[in-house]
This record gives sequence, C-alpha cells and structure tokens, in this order.
Amino acid sequence: MTIARILAAASVAALSLFAGAASAADKLVIGTDSTYPPFEYVDASGQFLGFDMDIGRALCAEMKVECTFVSNDWDGIIPALQAKKFDMILSSMSITPERSALVDFTNKYYNTPPAIAVPKDSKITDVAGLKGKTIGAQSSTTHANYAEKHLADTELKLYPTADEYKLDISNGRVDAVIDDIVVLSQWVKSDAGACCKILTPLKSDPEINGVGAGIAVRKGDPLKEKLNTAIAAIRANGTYKKIQDKYFDFNVYGD
Repeated sequence: MTIARILAAASVAALSLFAGAASAADKLVIGTDSTYPPFEYVDASGQFLGFDMDIGRALCAEMKVECTFVSNDWDGIIPALQAKKFDMILSSMSITPERSALVDFTNKYYNTPPAIAVPKDSKITDVAGLKGKTIGAQSSTTHANYAEKHLADTELKLYPTADEYKLDISNGRVDAVIDDIVVLSQWVKSDAGACCKILTPLKSDPEINGVGAGIAVRKGDPLKEKLNTAIAAIRANGTYKKIQDKYFDFNVYGD
C-alpha cells in the first residue's frame, strides 16, 4: 500500500471514530428509582412518567440529545452511576455533603420539605406524640437520616421502597411514616392512601436534607455544566413552570 493510501485510510478511520464519539455524546442514559410517584414511576405499559421524567425529557430536548431511562434500586444507584451503567441520576436525589463526596450535583431543580403521615384514626396529634412509636421510611434516604437524628425517641423501620412502607402503614404495622411532603400529600389524596393523613410538615435540616434535589453525574463530568445551562433555560422559557403546574399547585422549586 502506498503512503498516500495509508494516510487516506488512517483519515477515514479517524473520521469514523470521531463520528462514533459524536453519536455516543448525542445519546444519554438516565438512571432512576422508578417507585416514587409523583416524581418518577412506570405505568402498566412500561413508560416512565412523573415530574422528574418530564423534567429529564425537557432538559434533553434543550441539550438536543437523545435520552433513555433505566430503573435502578435506590440503594445501589450511586454505585451504578460510578460503574457507568448510566450517565446521570435523575431521581429526586437531595444534594447533601455525604453524596457530594461521591458524585457531582447540578444546581437544584426542586426543593420541598419532609413531612409525617399517620393513619386517619391515629391519636397522634403532633411530633411529640410519636415518642415510642414505630415510624417507617425508605432506607438510604435523607428522610431516614432525618428520623434518626430528629425523631430519635421513635423506633425507625426501614424499607427498600416507598411502596413497602405505604403498605405497612395501611395495614397498621407502623404508626407513622416520613417522606417528602409532596410524595405523602399526593399519596393520601389517592385511593391507595385513603388510610392516612398528613400529620405535619417538618422543618428541613440543611445538613441532612441538603439544599434541594439535584441531578447527579460522575465526578468531573462536564455534563454537569451542560445540565445547569439547560435547567436555567427551561426555567427562563416557561417549560419548567408548565411541567410544575401539571403536577403541583404551588412553587415546587422553592426560594
């Protein structure tokens, strides 16, 4: 083969590699624990739905990239991101110092406080009445950490998913549950949550609850800044509010 042909072949190969890299950059995989309505869930047809999923689609459209969603158990979702099973976590993940040591976070895309729910016939009327009672929470969440610190005189029972603690309070196996106020409020308004009511919202603890929910990416990934730019864009052009108003009747972004 002549030198000219070798150089031409090398150029074609380099162009092919560049095209492949560009194609990969135009496609992103979003990891989520799809058991957390109204933020993320999967319907009977397997479609990913919820506030977070709509925000994700809007961000991908803004960045002009093709995105797909995959489900992952909450307990292993950060290790799965680090293992490159997906490119980002969009799953109502609170921005906390502990998690920030493992991943990089975008700016917040919403911020809501925790709350307590109890059965409708419960004699508990305030947080003080929880003393000695059993409270359910999803494991490895800021809400579980909050209960450990601020509700230390209760017995904390942990569950792999929110669905499981909801089932247990419905069946009288726990006295109360703790979670995001939006999640609990939506649940008690549904047929599945007819058993229960909101006892009270709780004051957020910044050290535990963080400064809001952000999108997690691998350490040093430039995708973080692209997502921050996209978050600012959908906030400015009205897309964010349109999505918010589909799910909530208040400002979910916070101050």
